[in-house]
Amino acid sequence: MSNFKIVHEIDGRLRVRFGQYAFTNEQATILKSDFLKLEYVRYVEAHYKNGSLLLVYDENYKNEVFGYLKSYDLSTLQNREIPENCSQNLQVLDQSFKHELIKIFAKRYAVKLFLPNVVGKGIAIYKALAYFKAGIASLGNKRIDVPVLDATSIGVSLLRKEFNTASNIMLMLKISELLEDYTRQKVTLQLGDSLMNKFDKVWIYKDGQEQEIAMSDLKQGQTVIVQTGSMVPIDGEIIDGEAMVNESSFTGEPLSKRVTLNDTVYAGTLIEEGKIFVKVRNLQDESRIAKIIDMIDTNESLKASIQSKAEHMADAIVPYSFLGFFGVWAFTRNLTRATALLLVDYSCAIRLSTSISVISAMQEASMHNVLVKGGKHLESMKDANVIVFDKTGTLTHAKPVVLDVVPLQDYTREEVLKIAACLEEHFPHSVANAIVHQAEIENLKHREEHAEVKYVIAHGISTSLNGEDVIIGSSHFVFEDEGVEMTQEIKDLISSLESKGSSSLIYLAIAKKLAGIISIYDPLKPEAKEVVQELRDIGFDKVIMLTGDSPNCAKTIAKQLNLDDFRAGVLPEDKASYIESLKKEGNTVVMVGDGINDTPALSMADVSISLQDSSDIARELADITLVSNSLNDIVALRMISEGLFKRIHSQYRLIVGLNTSFIVLGALGLLTPQMLAMLHNGSTFLIASGSTRSLLH
Repeated sequence: MSNFKIVHEIDGRLRVRFGQYAFTNEQATILKSDFLKLEYVRYVEAHYKNGSLLLVYDENYKNEVFGYLKSYDLSTLQNREIPENCSQNLQVLDQSFKHELIKIFAKRYAVKLFLPNVVGKGIAIYKALAYFKAGIASLGNKRIDVPVLDATSIGVSLLRKEFNTASNIMLMLKISELLEDYTRQKVTLQLGDSLMNKFDKVWIYKDGQEQEIAMSDLKQGQTVIVQTGSMVPIDGEIIDGEAMVNESSFTGEPLSKRVTLNDTVYAGTLIEEGKIFVKVRNLQDESRIAKIIDMIDTNESLKASIQSKAEHMADAIVPYSFLGFFGVWAFTRNLTRATALLLVDYSCAIRLSTSISVISAMQEASMHNVLVKGGKHLESMKDANVIVFDKTGTLTHAKPVVLDVVPLQDYTREEVLKIAACLEEHFPHSVANAIVHQAEIENLKHREEHAEVKYVIAHGISTSLNGEDVIIGSSHFVFEDEGVEMTQEIKDLISSLESKGSSSLIYLAIAKKLAGIISIYDPLKPEAKEVVQELRDIGFDKVIMLTGDSPNCAKTIAKQLNLDDFRAGVLPEDKASYIESLKKEGNTVVMVGDGINDTPALSMADVSISLQDSSDIARELADITLVSNSLNDIVALRMISEGLFKRIHSQYRLIVGLNTSFIVLGALGLLTPQMLAMLHNGSTFLIASGSTRSLLH
């Protein structure tokens, strides 16, 4: 238990203080990592000097946040190692940036204050050589671009013997480069950090012991241990143990199956009950983090078009700066005024601020549990007008509950539920757990009166009770395999239960006659309805659902969420065809899904989004991955994307306004070249710095 004081609190944002030096700088990293593991916590800052902790979280989980805070024991931090993730590198990067910034200013003013003037001039000329080299290289490639402009403005200043002006130009260019490089590295590390905690550790069995290793160290043929509540990290064969595995990431439906010796399990599936030892069959050739980060850094096709336009515009404007320079010089014969058009240009600020804005938006999205794999996807998200959701595991939890119990023959409701729970508890999977849990809620005690039970994978259970054969399971198992009669009355009852929103029906038959039906419902995520409305409020014209469920079930959910449209009983290829038809109508479409069965639709959409517990292939394929399973993060992503482009357009207007004013004042001789250089580079630096501000807070 730890004592803390609330310093500041508003909805979804909390700052507490444990006391000065309550934890070390290294322990702050562990503290941050622990809180970031909570699904409802979106952003964490921990400062060891004053012992403060800042939490940004889903406001619906306020009690859970305070509960975790009160139970958190700071004393345990002393015996723990710092997580092997990017958090340490982020601290190093921050320190490195501060040191470099201080070093740049220190060098500049040390030369100016302590060295003879002639030495200062020599240093300025020496530093200028690098810019001249870059400018000459551009000219050699027949380009008149920003390096040429920078070299010319520095060269003109040196020719006019304005060494201080040239030094100031180079100082501001150096700071701008440092800021851009720092921002790029920071978002890269933070994106890597958001994945590292979830995907890069695995438990193995080696030399008679269980041990945790990095995923990158895993070798083919080793034995991985997976148990209750864990996701299977690799494809492989079970060599020991048994478990109930939920394959909703493959099938799209919340039904589990029993797996045991020699069965194959796949990466991305979830162990609901049990423990298995899996021999590794397939390894990832390269880490997911490396692929994503490499893609962000190197793939030009992933840049937002506005980012690419800004970079092209930066170079395209340069020739006009030179035309202006020669024009003013020819007209006024005043080199000082003409130099204004070289010292002040639009290109540098436009290119730098746009690039940093896009990268910072991606960084902010990662703080809200959203991994964006390229600026291009932020732009598409901003333009999207239709969003399509898969149902199971996306709009719902994929954790079924009992919706209704309908007795038949002379059985009571309690008898049906009690017998079903007695049988299902032997082979716990998601649906079985729902039935057993419902019996517990209703305080129904069930004694072991039946004979040995037999489990038929993906079908049901058979046994005998009081001398009579008893079976429970799917429609296929009960009516087709076991030959229980399907009467018109039963058909009508099934239709009625499906119309009430049943996700699946479990049938109990005794002595070849149907004794009861248990209706199972996969409940919606609590935020689903609110998120659908918020998506409409922030610009989506249509919110649509695609599902493999029955039409009646889909209709009920569509009504609950007030969806604009839905499609039921659709196959994976049908989902893709529907997305394609929406695009042909002129829509920009977002697809949100989590299973392998969703991948064709994810591939077809303009923007594809996967969730935390999605299948490996869905996560790899998706343009955007939610590092949590909260749908609220999609709303945050849309707001970030819209805020980004509002900021960029606002910056364009500011850059044009300021630099036009500087050029006019310089051409009129009202500002000296030195003042122009300071104003231009200073404003560029401030605008670029402003590009890193949060878009949501």
